[in-house]
Formats: sequence, structure tokens, C-alpha cells
Amino acid sequence: MKKDSVTLIDNRTGKQVELDLLKPTCGPMTMDVRSLYKELGIFTYDPGFMATASCWSDITYLDGEKGILEYRGYPIEQLAEGSTYLETCYLLLHGELPSKEEYDEFEHSIKHHTMLHEQLLRFYSGFRRDSHPMAIMVGVVAALSAFYHDDEDIHDPQDRLAAAHRLIAKMPTIAAWSYRYAQGMPFVYPDNSLGFSENFLHMMFSMPTEKYTVDPLLAKALDVILILHADHEQNASTSTVRLAGSSQANPFAVIASGIASLWGPAHGGANEAVIKMLTEINESGKPLSSFIERAKDKNDRFRLMGFGHRVYKNHDPRAKIIREICHEMLAQDKCQNPVHQKLLDTAMELEKVALEDDYFKSRNLYPNVDFYSGIIFLGMGIPLNMFTVLFAVGRTVGWVSQWNEMMADPQSKIGRPRQLYTGAPTRDYVGIKKRS
Repeated sequence: MKKDSVTLIDNRTGKQVELDLLKPTCGPMTMDVRSLYKELGIFTYDPGFMATASCWSDITYLDGEKGILEYRGYPIEQLAEGSTYLETCYLLLHGELPSKEEYDEFEHSIKHHTMLHEQLLRFYSGFRRDSHPMAIMVGVVAALSAFYHDDEDIHDPQDRLAAAHRLIAKMPTIAAWSYRYAQGMPFVYPDNSLGFSENFLHMMFSMPTEKYTVDPLLAKALDVILILHADHEQNASTSTVRLAGSSQANPFAVIASGIASLWGPAHGGANEAVIKMLTEINESGKPLSSFIERAKDKNDRFRLMGFGHRVYKNHDPRAKIIREICHEMLAQDKCQNPVHQKLLDTAMELEKVALEDDYFKSRNLYPNVDFYSGIIFLGMGIPLNMFTVLFAVGRTVGWVSQWNEMMADPQSKIGRPRQLYTGAPTRDYVGIKKRS
């Protein structure tokens, strides 16, 4: 990174401080404010970290204004079209695409870590049958820390890599078993003859009494969704992982913290909100146009879920990719549930309005990745409470890559944000008998 600088002057005291400007590979210049408190006794105030870079990273570049998302310099469009989820995992972890030999070795390692310890199988029975799968995910992933003591030296690159492989490999098994436990269905063990996404669908939907064949289109759709969700820069869950990891906590506990953060409806639950919105529209008996008008009314709290994005101000590049798969699935009539089919029909009507209505076009309120992923999951027969779980499966590689990058940084410190204190000033304690 090339350096420049700016000089800030404290008008109260006349003191000044020179702050370095860091020029990244891509993106805006970043001011290094670390000396601001030492020199001037001043903190910076930035709720939500809207204008604060909390770390450096070589992993993901995102430009919301231009609709750009790149993993290690590769455009997401190219990866979604030509890569696989496992190859993308290797790229995020190692920084480069693998050779054939490197990929084969990586795939072998992942496939031979997919099993869960049998004692973890019994761990599931401690949850109520109606437990939310994300609650089970948090508990089971954190419990992995009690089983793998041999790779807990977080300062050893090989141990960190072993932990990363275990997490990527075991997350689909943990996720599928969370679903099957809630359904009262027998657990299905991983099948190493299948690809990553095929294996997940096999563990989700196959039954011991019948032969199950994975639909190639559904497997491809899931693989693309996992690629699109693999990493997304310093979002809430990734920042949680980095903050938890900065204390040098166990890697499995660190990733469990990321899952807990992802569970929030403002983060990973957005695609669930899309389906709930479509259900509300259908059950209301009112025409779709009435909901469109409500969405345009600034005094109405109703919002169209799955449209626009916090970061992307132009378009969500992931939405363009996933839209094609969504329409291909609908064209092949993959959905067998009539209730779900009605929701899908409503979604397509809503998409048509949003893409043609000047109100939405002028505000860049285009369907985002959550809109289409929710529809695809619904068409696959994946229940609503599993949507965020699949997000966690895809994002695991991003979390472990970000954690590994941070742990390899010799200048990494424990996260310790400061605050703007607005409470009472210093005062003396008065005994209870003397208080009026």
C-alpha cells in the first residue's frame, strides 16, 4: 500500500497531527487514525462502522456503487459460471486457484472430514424437536471444540488449516442433521462419492428405504448459491468472527459466534423475510398492486423484502447470476408443492413490476440475491427455517479465511472498540440511609 498523509489541527489547542493515508489495491483511500488519541486525546465516532476500515484484507473486494464483487481479484460472475464451490473455497483460503493436483488433494481432505463424531450424534437429542436449526448449529459447531484438541494451536498455520478443513467439511453434515432431527427423520451419513452440494442434498432428503438421485439442476443451483455467499467483506458476522478470534479463542467457538450473528433477521434472515412477505401477500386476498402502492408510501411501514441492498447502490451482481438459475428452475417446473408454486408465481409477478416500474428503477430497488435464493430454496423443498442455515454453510469458508488471515498477521491485536460516554459524571456514593 502506498502512503500519503493529511494534517489535522485541533482548534482548541492548536496541536496538530499528521495521519497517513493508505491507498488500497482498489477502493477509497483510508486514513490511519491510530495516533489520533495518542497525539490529540481524541476518539473517532462512527456508529455501525459506516466509514471505518476495521482491518486490512486480501480476500474480498466489494464496490457497492459500481456493483462489483471479487474474490481474490476474480469477478464473482466468472467464478459462478466456471468454478465450483470447493474450488472457490480453495481460492479464498489460499489466495490462488488450485492446480489439478492441489484441487484433488484439497477435495480429498474435505471429503474425509465430513463425518461427525458419534458422540455428537447423541448431542442432538439434547435439543427440543421444535428447536430452530440455527440454534442447533450454534450449539453443535461450538461443541466441536471439545472434540478436536489436536489442532488447537491457533499460531500454527497447519493447525489453522486443519481446523478450516474440518469446518468446511462438517458444516453441511451438521446443517442437514439439524433439519432431519427437527423432522424426526433418521440421520443420513455423508457419501464421499458425491460432490459437495450433491452430498448436502443427499443428506437432507434421501431416505434409507428408497434410492435417492440428486437432481443435477438443483445441485448446480445450490453450488452457485454457496459460491455467491462464500464471502462478503466485513459484514456483521465476519466482523463478529474477527472480533471473537482476536481474543485467540478456539476456532470452532469463533465460527459459532459468526453463526449466531448471521442468525439475525437484519443479516442472514433476509431471504426468510422474502418468503414471509410473499405469504402475507397471498393470504391477504388483496391484489399485488395494493402492496406495490404501500411500498411506495413513505408513511406505510410495509417494505418489499429482497429489493435493494445496504451496500449495493447500483445492482447486486450476485442477483443477476442467481436470477438465471431461478428462472431455469421455474421453467423446468421443479416445484411440486401447489402452495409453494403460488408463492413462486407471486414472486415472478413482483419481479416484473420491480424491473419495469419507474419508482423502483429510479431508486435502484432491484431484486437482490436474497430475493432469488429464497425462491430457489422454496422450489427445492427446503423449509423456511433452514434458509439461514444454508447461508451459514456457504459463508463458513469466508469466516475461516478471514480468521486465518487475521491470525497470520503479526500486528493483530485483540479487538477493543472505544465509546462516546454519555452517562452521569463522576459523583460520590451516598449510603442508603442518607438517600432521600
